[in-house]
Amino acid sequence: MLLEICANSYQSAVNAQEAGAHRIELCSELSVGGITPSYGLIKEVVAALSIPVYVLIRPRSGNFCYSTAEFEIMKQDIHICKELGCQGIVSGILNEDNTIDIKRTQELIKWADPLPFTYHRAFDCVPNPKQMLDVLIRLGVNRVLTSGQQSKAIDGIQLLCDLKEQAKNNITILVGSGINPENAIDFKKAGFNEIHASASTLVSNATSEYFGNTPQTVSDMKTIQDILNVIQ
Repeated sequence: MLLEICANSYQSAVNAQEAGAHRIELCSELSVGGITPSYGLIKEVVAALSIPVYVLIRPRSGNFCYSTAEFEIMKQDIHICKELGCQGIVSGILNEDNTIDIKRTQELIKWADPLPFTYHRAFDCVPNPKQMLDVLIRLGVNRVLTSGQQSKAIDGIQLLCDLKEQAKNNITILVGSGINPENAIDFKKAGFNEIHASASTLVSNATSEYFGNTPQTVSDMKTIQDILNVIQ
């Protein structure tokens, strides 16, 4: 079973590799669900790691409906990721009614080619996940990151299993949200091949309240190792 770690910093990425993770999804600002990391962070992480680095392409927090300008930014970010040697792209776009924006998703996939493309948790907003999974399969998406449309994947395990059965070998269901050493085994027993976790812990934050006091997190090596011990 493959473990992908959502790494929100250089240190988190290094911790993930040293703890034995198989792949990372690199982003910034986990507190808002993640946004595209900086050029410098991507470059340094790709240079430092030997495991695959997938990069989140999300220009801002909030919803997944993007303006023309934001869409152009996403395409340019994908181009930069390819130039820097990233091994995969993670992204997604919705229409105003929360269905998948087929035309622009297809364009992002073409920009990412030949890198594998993961459709991220925008999928958990769609009104008809089984129908939308068929759309992603037709588009040639490699995997979809989903919690089964619940805040925690363990609570969405029935839908996740239904999606896995529907997907067969056409697309990988990457299970994410609330994965920990206690419930990881449930997804292995259910037959999933990949799981996604932040495995994060709080670190000291002495920043002045003037600049905000959102807690800083970093991927915790022990938690990652504990998950790996369960699934291997």
